[in-house]
Amino acid sequence: MDEFLQNAGNVGIGLVLLLVILSVGAFVFSKLTRYNDGEEIRKGNQAAGMYMGSKLLGLCIIVAMVSYSSDSWVTMLIWSAIGIAILCLVYIIFDLLTPRFKVCEQIEQGNLAVAQLLRSIIIGVSIVIGTFLM
Repeated sequence: MDEFLQNAGNVGIGLVLLLVILSVGAFVFSKLTRYNDGEEIRKGNQAAGMYMGSKLLGLCIIVAMVSYSSDSWVTMLIWSAIGIAILCLVYIIFDLLTPRFKVCEQIEQGNLAVAQLLRSIIIGVSIVIGTFLM
């Protein structure tokens, strides 16, 4: 019974930390974009929703892999923060490598092709980064 309670406690702590990490990630990601993520999603901008969802999914992938290999909650938080920074860096690099158009402008205009491309890049990078951090 003690082991069950300890495992249940760990799951509870993990869920709280995941919500904190995702909240911080969403805040940081929304500050990085030049448009209001929440407003665009409320307006029904599918590209904005896909892009924000992809960033959060990528962060979840990193957190899952990091939590699997971490021996403490602090270590998991540190590596998750590094994951947030890496995903932000991916966005900045992608924006720099596509000088013919600005990513934020395309997402704000609802360009699903750009959002789909970014989703694939973010999820792929998250898997790679997650395995590096394991």
